[in-house]
Amino acid sequence: MAAQLASNLGATYLRIDTIEQGLRDICQISLIDGKGYELAHRIAQENLQVGNTVIADSVNPWGLTRKAWNNVAEEVGANCINVEVVCSNREEHKRRLESRAQSVPGLREPTWQEVLNRDYHPWSAGRLRIDTSNRNIEESFEELISILRNAGVALVL
Repeated sequence: MAAQLASNLGATYLRIDTIEQGLRDICQISLIDGKGYELAHRIAQENLQVGNTVIADSVNPWGLTRKAWNNVAEEVGANCINVEVVCSNREEHKRRLESRAQSVPGLREPTWQEVLNRDYHPWSAGRLRIDTSNRNIEESFEELISILRNAGVALVL
């Protein structure tokens, strides 16, 4: 949905998976830690400074990573809208993960067990939330647009 939103808005699209795999492939870095996020923050900030809208596609499992994205926008006086996309149906979530088409060459997708074991801290506030469990991608995208508009985001699609 993030890529589709960026395409529809003509926004800069940053996907952490792509950035991190690029660091592995091009820079031969095996232990990424937070380097992918740090690089994405710099690219996002530069784009925001020149007036571009930025759509960042990433898992933000901790308050620290969520705050970092907010700080990127705040430092240049831009608005930051956090959207949490979830699939509350565990079986559907697992099915989607296991049948996902590979879109980043060389990227190893997490296993279902790795997803379950992820150190994820629930959001307490400060985000818009969409549950995709009973919707296909088109329906989920339409709900995302509706949620953004209801939150006062001016969208020209």
